[in-house]
Amino acid sequence: MKRLSDTRPNIQRAAITPLAALISMIACLSATQATAQDKAPDTAQAEAPAAAAPAAPPAADTPVASVNGRPITEADLKLAEDEIGRDLGKLPDTTKRRVLVEFLIENNLFAKAAEAAKMTDGDAFDSRMKYWRNRALRDAYFELNINKSVSEAAAKTYYDDQIKALPPREEVQARHILVESEEMAKDLKSKIDGGADFVALAKEHSKDPGTKDDGGMLGYFTNGQMVPAFETAAFALKKGDVSNPVKSQFGWHLIKLEDRRQKAPPTFDEVKDRILASMIHQRAQAVAAKLRADAKIEYIDPAIKKEVEEGDSAEAAQRRQIEEMIKSQIEAKEKAEAAKGDAKAEGDKTDDKK
Repeated sequence: MKRLSDTRPNIQRAAITPLAALISMIACLSATQATAQDKAPDTAQAEAPAAAAPAAPPAADTPVASVNGRPITEADLKLAEDEIGRDLGKLPDTTKRRVLVEFLIENNLFAKAAEAAKMTDGDAFDSRMKYWRNRALRDAYFELNINKSVSEAAAKTYYDDQIKALPPREEVQARHILVESEEMAKDLKSKIDGGADFVALAKEHSKDPGTKDDGGMLGYFTNGQMVPAFETAAFALKKGDVSNPVKSQFGWHLIKLEDRRQKAPPTFDEVKDRILASMIHQRAQAVAAKLRADAKIEYIDPAIKKEVEEGDSAEAAQRRQIEEMIKSQIEAKEKAEAAKGDAKAEGDKTDDKK
């Protein structure tokens, strides 16, 4: 599976890679310091002054380091974190800040070396600068008009509306024993009916490596999570019952229902990030569609132009198909309501005659 950082432009990957050794070095140094602090005498802790209240966040123009007299500020640190923060994993905050500072120091040193080598001259550099200027403008617009336009309060409102609309869902907790033949399943069922322990038999005979050591425990599941035959049999059981042999593509099952309950909906905190991401995605699509509609876009490369045209044709055909389907459903509903009204009117006439 590709990491997100693998999809970034080569210029960024080349800048990030040399920091790997630095990250390792600083992380080891931090661990050594932490170990030393753990071994410090308790008296030192007792004599330490009381912790001060948390300080206010530093201003954006606060310098954190300098290179040949040129300051590196908190604002620079924020931009660096936006670029490479995801590659730093779960490093402690102090270690992460140190890595970001070193990253910016190297950026400055390499940039000055490039200027000294006259690498800012020429069309190649101008093209690169034009590209990154557009990227910077795009990111700034996206942050202000899309990311910040979607609030957590809006996500909570969406969550509350969706939760209200959710129908109650039942879930069951079950164990199973998986064997290769119906005869074996029937034999085990006879033993269970005679008083044998289901859990012990599952541990001894089940062919499901993921559950046998836990006595065949599958945990809780709702409709749609298991293969149809297994699911139908499980939901038909009463608590404590054991099914007759059930065949699936995996073999033959004996199923014991352990519990049945109403599934609780996920909490807002559990789904907040997904809701925000979905809302941001929808907002981005709407903004992009509006910007495209107001722009004159021309595809010049013949192969790309052909692919776009074919895609547009397929999308238009799909849209027409959906519109026709909706239209047919509306017409069918109107006809059904009209027929229902005619039937009611006819019934009223019959009642009047009586």
